[in-house]
Amino acid sequence: MSDKSSGDDRDSARASGLHPTPLNAGRSRNMRAIRRADTKPEIALRKALFGLGYRYRKDLLLRLPNGVRVKPDIVFTARKVAIFVDGCFWHACPTHGRQPTTNEWYWTPKLHRNVQRDRRVNDALTVAGWHVVRLWEHEELSAAVDSVVGVLNHVEHGSDDSPTD
Repeated sequence: MSDKSSGDDRDSARASGLHPTPLNAGRSRNMRAIRRADTKPEIALRKALFGLGYRYRKDLLLRLPNGVRVKPDIVFTARKVAIFVDGCFWHACPTHGRQPTTNEWYWTPKLHRNVQRDRRVNDALTVAGWHVVRLWEHEELSAAVDSVVGVLNHVEHGSDDSPTD
C-alpha cells in the first residue's frame, strides 16, 4: 500500500471517528514507526536460539484448520511450537502495561481486543496441536531462552534434556 493511500485511509478513519486525531506530528510519526515484527527483544531471542543451534521460521503465516490465520514471531514447524514475544503496552502486561490517558475511548477497547485475540489464537493453536509460548518483552533473555528450550525439549524428547539439534 502506498503512503498516499494509507494516509487517505487514516484521514477517512479519523473523519468517521474510528481513529483519534494525533496530538501532534511527532506523536503520529512515533506511532507509525512502531514495528509489528523484528522488535529488539524478538531479535535477541532469535539470535540466542540460533546460537544454540535451533533453526526456525520467523513471521510464518499459519492457516489453521478452523479458519484462524496467525503469524507467530518464531515458529518451529516440525515440532509445532509457536513463540510470541508480546509488547507490554500492546498486550496489556499485568506488570508493565498501563492504561492510556489520552484517547482512552480508543485505546482501552483496542488493548482489550488485543488480549482477547491473543486468547483466541492460543486456543486455536492448541486445538490444532501446537504448543504456544508467550513471552513478555521485559523478560530477561536467559529466562526467555530457557522457557523456549524447555518446551522444545519437552516436545522433542518428552524431557528437559539439553538440545541435540
